[in-house]
Amino acid sequence: MMFIKKIGIDLGTTYTLVYVPKRGIVINEPSVVAISVLDKKILAVGDEAKEMIGRTPDSIIAARPLKSGVIADYKTTESMLKYFINKAVGGMKIFRPEVMIAVPAGITSTERRAVIDATLNAGAKAAYIIKEPIAAAIGADIPIGSASGHMIVDMGGGTSEIAVISLGGIVANTSVRIGGNKYDTAIAEFIKKKYNLAIGERTAEDAKIKVGSAQFLPKESRLSMEIKGRDMVTGLPRTIVVTSDDITEALQNELQGLIVAVKSVLYQTPPELSADIMDKGMVLSGGTALLRNIDKLLAQATGVPAYVADDPLLCVARGTGIALENLESYKRSILSAK
Repeated sequence: MMFIKKIGIDLGTTYTLVYVPKRGIVINEPSVVAISVLDKKILAVGDEAKEMIGRTPDSIIAARPLKSGVIADYKTTESMLKYFINKAVGGMKIFRPEVMIAVPAGITSTERRAVIDATLNAGAKAAYIIKEPIAAAIGADIPIGSASGHMIVDMGGGTSEIAVISLGGIVANTSVRIGGNKYDTAIAEFIKKKYNLAIGERTAEDAKIKVGSAQFLPKESRLSMEIKGRDMVTGLPRTIVVTSDDITEALQNELQGLIVAVKSVLYQTPPELSADIMDKGMVLSGGTALLRNIDKLLAQATGVPAYVADDPLLCVARGTGIALENLESYKRSILSAK
């Protein structure tokens, strides 16, 4: 039995990933907790709890304790962290692991304190905080310590973090509350308006993944799928066919918001570093980087080449793990709290 002393956690709005050095990602589960209304007891966490969303009786609520990457519900977050940490160390209560958690770059000191306290209370021996864009860049194999500019666009479920990094620090950044969840809501709203059909967030997410595209696809490669929902007029179940064009249209507003945010970071970037970024392009990470053609859309809108990182979903978690293994070399990029 290997004693796990270090754990990296990508505490996301929609998913929490746990990384253990030498073993890689050991947990990748939704950041959802199912709570019983009567005695506030936690009934399930992660995959099991997500299954309950939108399907629970009144006596159970399925809650997401994080909103836009920050803790919205402290007690629930703590219980969720405890569950994930215990699951990662395999119930070895004797050893308290050191934990590094990735947080949005725009987080306030109060919010940061809350993450550290929740982590320590959940059973960590020491807690370290790393900013998400830095963790994403490390996980995407960007040499963040070098004296040249690197641009990372980390698009998660609750927020998109855009940053230019040089010498291990963030030179220019912004964090916008545009992410996968917003896209799902936009799709559900669009389908309601266009087809008079009410669909749940899971169906919307499914449509985004299966046929979604950030740009309109040429006629011959257009995608379509059947989705089921409730007819707004008759109140009865109905099936419709949605196309990739529907999804692209539904996402226009949110995608424009993302483009504006990326441009604002490019405007704040010192000219020396802008030249580096033109050469190397921006790297896209996070689950939303998997949306078809989002790299093409950003490249066209900004004139800067855009590349999707390998396994974009795992970049932040992997980065927290690498940073934990090499604390010394990443000292400048990490805030620690015992």
